[in-house]
Amino acid sequence: MALTESNMMPLGTVAPSFTLYDTITGKELSFADRRGQKGTVVMFICNHCPYVIHIQDEVVKISHEFSDQGIDFIAISSNDVDKYPLDSPELMKIHAEKYGFNFPYLYDESQEVAKSYKAACTPDFYLFDENDVCVYRGRMDASTPGNGIPVTGEDLRNALSQLINLEEINEKQAPSMGCNIKWKR
Repeated sequence: MALTESNMMPLGTVAPSFTLYDTITGKELSFADRRGQKGTVVMFICNHCPYVIHIQDEVVKISHEFSDQGIDFIAISSNDVDKYPLDSPELMKIHAEKYGFNFPYLYDESQEVAKSYKAACTPDFYLFDENDVCVYRGRMDASTPGNGIPVTGEDLRNALSQLINLEEINEKQAPSMGCNIKWKR
């Protein structure tokens, strides 16, 4: 594992479109299929990363809290499953069921979607408004495994609340930090 910070997609970027395999339903889903009325969270995660596992329960809480308010959530795993078989689509489905995902868990086999989002690590969060424009990117909160800071989802929650309440979202945003995406060679 190489500790990596997110690349911080420029604010104002329009969400790159994609169609990927949903490991939960077995169907192909696009960004357009899952975009929320008020906004959409796209997150790059995986099954085995300790940084993702550390926050996974809170991610699910946040998705339940905000999905009724017009925000939709999409999780994507882009890791090389040949070298990291714990991130295989079959195990992604089991992982989603274990944590009670109420959002799709998509498999980016070609890694092109991760590249188009400039994703660098797991977890990596992107919030797009109702026009699919990036208004937040970076971390969920300041907690990481072993740093003693409680997992609250504060940074992402604040951005989501500000978006829903039509308030200006603070442009001072901290990068996410976690395992690097496992790129194919």
